[in-house]
Amino acid sequence: MSQQFIDDQTFKHIDFNQKDIKKGTYENCQFQDCNFSTVSLVRINFVDCLFNNCDFSNAKLTETGFQNISFEHCKLMGLRFDSCNSFLFAVNFQNCRLDFSSFYKVDLKKSNFQDCSLVEVDFVRADLSKIALKKCILTNATFEQTILKETDFSSAINFNIEPSENQIEKAKFSITSLPNLLRKYNLTIEI
Repeated sequence: MSQQFIDDQTFKHIDFNQKDIKKGTYENCQFQDCNFSTVSLVRINFVDCLFNNCDFSNAKLTETGFQNISFEHCKLMGLRFDSCNSFLFAVNFQNCRLDFSSFYKVDLKKSNFQDCSLVEVDFVRADLSKIALKKCILTNATFEQTILKETDFSSAINFNIEPSENQIEKAKFSITSLPNLLRKYNLTIEI
């Protein structure tokens, strides 16, 4: 099947479980209210695209390219971002639900997360340097050997980070989140 180049297109209300998505590169496209859940996006490239109110739950992302992509109000549960093409990988999430997804070893330095649910997300060995997790819910998210240098957790909630197992130099935390850093010591901290 030949690869296509699709640019400057808007896709609305499409269920890609019912209609196949064309293999190729999508550049400067917008996807509104589309369903990608369980769809194979293998080796499809998205460049400078916006996804608004789309469902990607359990989509297959092997070698999928996401270059300067914005996801707004999207459901992205159970995704393996660690299997995406790492070349120029840059994603921004606003008001998204990414529960049970994996960013294992993913370089997220060019990414942003705002008002997102990141419940049980795998950030093991990922690089989150200098990003902000603004008003994000990180219940049971896994941070092990994760690079968190200058990462802003000041408005994030419900995270559990073991400082000795992660690189947290100059990371920002609110005073109310200190128990999330000291949990293993079983301390009582009064604020």
